[in-house]
Amino acid sequence: MASTADIKNGIVLNIDGQLWSVIEFQHVKPGKGGAFVRTKLKNVTTGKTVDRTYNAGAKIEITNVDRRDYQYLYQDGADFVFMDTSDYDQITIPGPVVGDAANFMLENQNVTVALHEGSPLYVELPASVVLEITYTEPGLQGDRSTGGTKPATVETGYQIQVPLFLETGTKVKVDTRTGDYLGRVND
Repeated sequence: MASTADIKNGIVLNIDGQLWSVIEFQHVKPGKGGAFVRTKLKNVTTGKTVDRTYNAGAKIEITNVDRRDYQYLYQDGADFVFMDTSDYDQITIPGPVVGDAANFMLENQNVTVALHEGSPLYVELPASVVLEITYTEPGLQGDRSTGGTKPATVETGYQIQVPLFLETGTKVKVDTRTGDYLGRVND
């Protein structure tokens, strides 16, 4: 058992049999009363976010989560196959565990997989990825970069909003957390 002094961003706590990752924490020492720790926790399996407050010195249970580098190989039905980059072992992860990360993964892309007691918890992508636009309506004369957005389908099949002047075949940088267009990439 650990105490609230051991709380850091990224550690995983076991609360009532569920795993929660610490997104933010703040030690607060008010002028009156005892100190406490304010945390924002994200459920590792469901993605639900909650705020939780602990009194200073309270006992918490920290869970060991193994984060390893994997390479995405291919999709097998609803499942995804990854290869460990250190020992070349392959692992199959169900679609619901991969979740929204599937919208931004290309074959042979490196990702981080979090494992707890051998079972995968989630797939973590880099903050942004470069994807090619496979289809978008052609821009019209007079379209400007500040004029608005239009839907575009990227090579993974996911649809994002891009500026009106972009065309099919353009490579763009996409935020993997929100799915937002970040900019055009020049080769």
